[in-house]
Amino acid sequence: MSVSTCPSRPAPGGELPERDTRGLDAADRAIVLATQAGLPLVPDPWGAVGREVGLDGAEVLERMRAMQERGVIRRVAAVPNHYRLGYVANGMTVWDVDDAEVERLGREVAAIEGVSHCYRRPRHLPHWPYNLFAMLHGHSREEVERQAAVLRERLGEACRDHRILYSSRILKKTGLRLSRRAGQA
Repeated sequence: MSVSTCPSRPAPGGELPERDTRGLDAADRAIVLATQAGLPLVPDPWGAVGREVGLDGAEVLERMRAMQERGVIRRVAAVPNHYRLGYVANGMTVWDVDDAEVERLGREVAAIEGVSHCYRRPRHLPHWPYNLFAMLHGHSREEVERQAAVLRERLGEACRDHRILYSSRILKKTGLRLSRRAGQA
């Protein structure tokens, strides 16, 4: 499993909670450094991390929960390799959605099964009109296109255009990484 140290997700009103990294002491920093490449796949991952950083496993777990509550860590989750699981058609769908509707529709799209990532991004007119991004995964391009059709239907009249940008290979797939140099967070 991997640990994502991305900012917390937006609250229901759309605002991001503030990240409080001021409380990241030496022990918290050591835990993040020890887990940022993933948790050990052992029966007691917290104990294994604790042994690495000189803490009890229960304290590691409690500190992880506290960092999550403060928004330093968004989540602890499995990060699959989609290709190894047979999902060889991975497409970032980009949508030109009415700005007045993008927040509401973005939340709806994010809730659709099959959408693994969903973001609102700024437009870069006149060359890039897309402001809503949703990642889809399928066993074939046809499957991704069927999923995109579901998204298109959900977006309705608020959607003016879209594209599917298919992945050709993974160049890098990691979460946020802390520097191992002392004093940097």
